[in-house]
Amino acid sequence: MFKIKLHGGQTREVEESLYWHTTSHIMAQAVKRLFPGVKVAIGPSIEHGFYYDFDIEKPFSEEDLLKIEEEMKKIIKEDLPIERFELPREEAIKFMEEKEEPYKVELIKDLPEGEVISFYKQGEFTDLCRGPHLPTTGAVKAVKLLTSSGAYWRGDEHNKMLQRIYGISFPKASELEEYLNMIEEAKKRDHRKLGKELDLFFFDETAPGMAYWMPKGFKMMNILIDLWRKEHEKRGYMEFSGPQLNSSELWKTSGHWDHYKEDMFVLTDSDGKEQALKPMNCPNAIKIFASKLRSYKDLPLRFNDIDVIHRNEKSGQLNGLFRVRMFRQDDAHNFITEDQIASEIKDIVEIAKYLYGIFGLDFELTLSTRPEDYMGDIELWNKAEANLRDVLDELCGAGQYRINEGDGAFYGPKIDIKMKDCLGREWQMGTVQVDFQLPLRFNLSYIDSNGDKKVPILIHRALFGSFERFIGIITEHFAGAFPTWLAPVQVKVLPISDNQKEYAQKVVQKLSEEGIRVELDERQEKIGYKIREAQLQKVPYMLILGEKEIEANAVGVRVRKDGDIGAMPIDKFIEKIKNEVENFSR
Repeated sequence: MFKIKLHGGQTREVEESLYWHTTSHIMAQAVKRLFPGVKVAIGPSIEHGFYYDFDIEKPFSEEDLLKIEEEMKKIIKEDLPIERFELPREEAIKFMEEKEEPYKVELIKDLPEGEVISFYKQGEFTDLCRGPHLPTTGAVKAVKLLTSSGAYWRGDEHNKMLQRIYGISFPKASELEEYLNMIEEAKKRDHRKLGKELDLFFFDETAPGMAYWMPKGFKMMNILIDLWRKEHEKRGYMEFSGPQLNSSELWKTSGHWDHYKEDMFVLTDSDGKEQALKPMNCPNAIKIFASKLRSYKDLPLRFNDIDVIHRNEKSGQLNGLFRVRMFRQDDAHNFITEDQIASEIKDIVEIAKYLYGIFGLDFELTLSTRPEDYMGDIELWNKAEANLRDVLDELCGAGQYRINEGDGAFYGPKIDIKMKDCLGREWQMGTVQVDFQLPLRFNLSYIDSNGDKKVPILIHRALFGSFERFIGIITEHFAGAFPTWLAPVQVKVLPISDNQKEYAQKVVQKLSEEGIRVELDERQEKIGYKIREAQLQKVPYMLILGEKEIEANAVGVRVRKDGDIGAMPIDKFIEKIKNEVENFSR
């Protein structure tokens, strides 16, 4: 929430989204003043700020953005009242046709019959908008335009390419400065940049949205997978693997064909039958459950898997490891009875607490409710949502959690796990979904204590979200300086000259035998250069070896963060490293 000052010195709290949406209208007004022939499209608020799309002959330059920003400041200073009015459908269309705004005309024509069509006017500028808005343009204070880029109208590559300007605004200049500093820090931490610099992963145009994992990056991936596996094995989960390619019949039964087909990679096999690369693992987990007769004594039955899955994301939506076409979901599908819902979800949240705690990540729980394209019986939906509310009331306190109306999966409501990183950015992480629908669609059953057939309830859950995305997030969270237990190279051995080469090799061998990930830099370079290189690679420990270290059978220890901490017997150093790894020290 932002606090704004109104005329008369009164203050009022407003949603960030309302504040940013009003600023997007100010930006559109400024663009229309400076570029009279431009056509305006849409200008919503987004998670951090706002954007507006414009139909203009050439892309906006940096100089253009500065001019627009200055014009926005003039409009803010003019303190124009923002007034709402409504028009009947035909009058609204005519109104926008006279203003030569074809995109607004299209939007109005697409509105359902009977929909209220409202406009907001500020000075000479009027925009089609549902609202609400701030009372005047003067209520906006500090503004900054960030970037511009191309964007297809309505996100469809078959439509015209428009020019999009992104911006941010705040009630105080100090808040804007703090945000811009955070943006600069985020640029330094960009996982795509660090992934290449640290030799972890890269992307190539030959495989859009699919990462090439370098040995160091894949080592990190496997460390995370091992951690995940051990924790789940302790809690009774059983790992399985299923096909990458499934018949369209499976996806039709699950409902994905009707609700998700455009996001799937579909092909025809040699027999002329439609197949699809799996975009999620739930139907395969269901097949594992259905492969034999199940009893109530078997439940909860927890199947986890990390199979590779594929989603046909639009190229414009791809974003490093955050939005990819191929990834490893840290999936599990738990088959339970109705009276096990609360205890099962609590257990899942406990796993999340443990795993996120290792990385020092705080999180909160959000309830996402029935979407418009939901599948199945409304009564089952109401029941599932009531179950989740009861669990969240107990875990968080009544009303002490957010609700995302209409953001559930098409087959069931869900609890979303949202966490903040060290820059205060919020990330959608894991999800816990209660599903009454798919077990019915696949005719799943178990035998209850009376010998009768009952339908199990299915809980879909992922905690990291995907290993790829999670690595992207923690790369930025740690700025590539991973804790010792996770770092792909934990120790770099740096002999001062060739005279220490033999001793250095013995140190490397001893560390390797103790399971420590170590590299030897035996290049004929100055020691200062070797240290700088290791520091740039963000290696946690550097061992400097000279004649004094050989004589004392010791190692000179340099820590990535603290610098030189002096010589240490090699056994003591090994003990120190092992202690950090065992305790997941950050």
